[in-house]
Amino acid sequence: MAWYSREKGLEPAEPKKSVPKGLFTKCDGCGKTLYDRELDENFRVCPHCDHHLRLGTQARLEMVIDEGSWTEHDLGLVSTDPLEFRVDGARYRDQLKQAVKKSPIGEAYRAGHGAINGHPVEAGFFAFEFMGGSMGSVAGEKITRQMERALETRTPAIMFTASGGARMQEGMLSLMQMAKTSAARSRLREGKVPYITVLLHPTTGGVAASVAMLGDIILAEPKALIGFAGPRVIEQTIRQQLPEGFQRSEFLLEHGMVDFIIHRREIKSALTRMLRWFAGGGNGKR
Repeated sequence: MAWYSREKGLEPAEPKKSVPKGLFTKCDGCGKTLYDRELDENFRVCPHCDHHLRLGTQARLEMVIDEGSWTEHDLGLVSTDPLEFRVDGARYRDQLKQAVKKSPIGEAYRAGHGAINGHPVEAGFFAFEFMGGSMGSVAGEKITRQMERALETRTPAIMFTASGGARMQEGMLSLMQMAKTSAARSRLREGKVPYITVLLHPTTGGVAASVAMLGDIILAEPKALIGFAGPRVIEQTIRQQLPEGFQRSEFLLEHGMVDFIIHRREIKSALTRMLRWFAGGGNGKR
């Protein structure tokens, strides 16, 4: 296309200036352009509309866990390709390699021991940046081991969920993790060990249908998408329009599916209060 038209007497157009990556982010809530460094300092919460943008797993870990208290477990567990899964010519093992290159985390779940304002916890974090936080055999094993450690040491277990659900490339082996992790959680209940879940955006599929919704206390960030199937899939299936805000954390709170909606900046202090309550036998005493 020509830069100008002599016939119409237009001046040459100025070339568009590109915005360097990693400097600015457009808010999904209000559409304003935000300076990345200031956004990071505010835990990725928009200062204009309070919209919660996605926060990386490492940043969330550092936000919640006391500095110097974190010891990560099961780092040697990595996904394999037992089914030799392939779709449209793409092999699962190649997808795993690409995912590892994009994210140094190396898996969709991180678990370890740490402290929250001095209260010891066995904490786990779904890593959405690794294959959408999908739960495969390794994630299920890490979750199970986390809960077993919590039971053995009588330490409260906390899970932060952000997942697209079960990892389809592992087929039934992935779906089995729903039952496996739910059984591990059941043993925590029998042992009267506290289990708290924090639902982030998005928490969907097999993760939402299992361990995410089984907490003794279930927290959620504002406007997080939480549910099994997506709204569009449900609408197409039942051929009805869904209520406004359906499957958002506010809707679930209204219908008794979550206990509290907590602003990101307040999550650590909220967890501290709950851990103090559990430590006092439910009466708030230490």
